[in-house]
Formats: sequence, C-alpha cells, structure tokens
Amino acid sequence: MSKNIEIESKILLSQKLYQQIITSFTPKNQFEQSNYYFDNQQQTLKKDAISLRIRLYHDHAEQTLKVNPSHKKQNNFQEVIEINDDLTLAEAKYLVNQAQQIMATGQIANYLQQNYNATLISTLKPQTWSQTNRTLLDGPYHCELTLDKTCYPDGYSDYEMEIENPDPATIQKVLDQLKEQFNLTYDDDQINQSKIKRAYLHKK
Repeated sequence: MSKNIEIESKILLSQKLYQQIITSFTPKNQFEQSNYYFDNQQQTLKKDAISLRIRLYHDHAEQTLKVNPSHKKQNNFQEVIEINDDLTLAEAKYLVNQAQQIMATGQIANYLQQNYNATLISTLKPQTWSQTNRTLLDGPYHCELTLDKTCYPDGYSDYEMEIENPDPATIQKVLDQLKEQFNLTYDDDQINQSKIKRAYLHKK
C-alpha cells in the first residue's frame, strides 16, 4: 500500500516522434500492462474527477485511485494524489473477470467509505480498458522518461510520453531540452490527456 503526490507532464506524440525519442535514450525497462477502469452507471467518480483502475503486470497487480489535491504544490504540471493497494495477479484477474468489482478492503476502500456513502463500492464495475506497452528511458538530466504505446477497445492506438518528477523545475528543464532536440511542439489537445479519458473515448 502507498500514497504519494504524482507530478508529471503527459504529452501525446506522433508515431514518428515516439520512435525518434525511444531510440535516442538508454532503455531501463520495458513491459506490458493492462488497465481496467471502474465507475458506476451514474459516473460518480468521473464527475468528481477521480479515476479508479486495476492494473495488471506479468507477475503482479495493483489497484489505484487518483484524486485531485485540495492544495497543489505547483501549477505548471498535472498533479494528483495517488493511492495504491497491492494485489496479486490472481486477485486482480478474479476481481476484473469474475467478481467485476474492486477490492473492498485497503486504503482505497477506506477513502471511498469516508468520502461517499457506504453502498458506492458495491456499485463500481469495470467500464473500459486499455493495454499499454511501456518503455522506461534514462532521459535528460537522468530524469526518467516513460514512453507508452496504448491500444483501446475500438482498436485505436496512441503514443505518449510522461515525465514524472517531484521537482517541477526538473520537468521543465527536460521539456526544454526535448523541445530543442526533437523540435517538440504540442497544443492543449496533446497535453495531460489521461488514459482513462482516452479509454472512455475509444470504448467499444
């Protein structure tokens, strides 16, 4: 279990730019992950700008809730409070496929029980999903770059770069170098577009 502040810049890339960046830095790790997003029919969490997912890796899994902080540490980049509960792979597969529900114990369940009525948890069901091939790179200033190719239920795929760091100044320095090195430009439609938003957009 963990709870932390996540500060990051997320930028949607063209396939060409994705390939240029991914081949320009030293790879640290590469893996697949499957994301299943939960809400109820009333979209209670979505209306409150909260995302809830179960994420499966090849040998373990986790349940994650993301909420906006009441007071942000900075205003330049995306910032959320991330609450995680660890799951075994078997637990996650059961919750997603058989039970069709989230784990009803742990930090996330406690948060939901404290902030919503007692029946909310039982109404949360898988709504959509995404499948991501993730590559971690040793980026500028030894700041980790996350490069994602993600597929959605309707067959659509997109490409994204995430720069996560507790120091916003470091994120900005990395962005400045990437802009110069790759002629990186982007508009509002390309930044901070969450995977859950895109998964709903491309829900089959």
